[in-house]
Amino acid sequence: MQELTRPAETVVATRSLRKQFGDTTALAGVDLDVRRGELVVLLGLSGSGKSTLLRCLNGLHDVTSGEITVLGRRVDTARSAELRRLRTEIGFVFQQFNLVGRLSCLENVLTGALGRVTGPRYGVLSWSKALRRDALDHLDRVGLADRAFQRADTLSGGQQQRVAIARTLMQKPTLLLADEPVASLDPENSQVVMDLLLRVCREDDLTVVCTLHQVDLALGWAGRLVGLRQGVKVLDRPTAGLGRDEVMDVYRRVDPDAA
Repeated sequence: MQELTRPAETVVATRSLRKQFGDTTALAGVDLDVRRGELVVLLGLSGSGKSTLLRCLNGLHDVTSGEITVLGRRVDTARSAELRRLRTEIGFVFQQFNLVGRLSCLENVLTGALGRVTGPRYGVLSWSKALRRDALDHLDRVGLADRAFQRADTLSGGQQQRVAIARTLMQKPTLLLADEPVASLDPENSQVVMDLLLRVCREDDLTVVCTLHQVDLALGWAGRLVGLRQGVKVLDRPTAGLGRDEVMDVYRRVDPDAA
């Protein structure tokens, strides 16, 4: 008897998602489903709604209308305590790294475990041996174990982003959101960081939603591309068989005087 294949679990689901900032519409009725293990890249011009969508997914922005479900829980109706619990399962990699420059790389990575400990932490030795060992392991995964006790602000941009990724992995997330993680890096470091993200996400079976501007990088890295234009979803395709010209059409500017 042939075994039935179970449908992949949906990790992210939005329905008719709208977000207004005053008179500006950032998201205009976006429907999106992301299944477990998918690597999805959001593309679009600046102001198309990509970053707003990420911030709605983890509750950093309240929605104007519509529904968001992440890891089986409603985000748009969640209260503060529920959001805090949910965010322990959602990692976020930012464009500007958000490291504490005066702290060592190891201390920065350890802060990824703050959601799993109680009470304040001051210095490396205030963390348990097990957590220190985990943090060193994650630094090793991103190729920076030898920089564990170096101040974060003495590293290059690419190295700082790799420390930020190690900090996110320390959180043990199920879903990883990445907002322009290579926007401030040169092409060589961008490739290194994206290759690293791809490897660790596959190793840890993470679901990833990432915003990028670099079309070629997105085509080579993502399993699926979602294009936004003025808050509207205009593309949602697997990257396999998708041509660059088709993707570039996402960046076509809309003439505001057009009928």
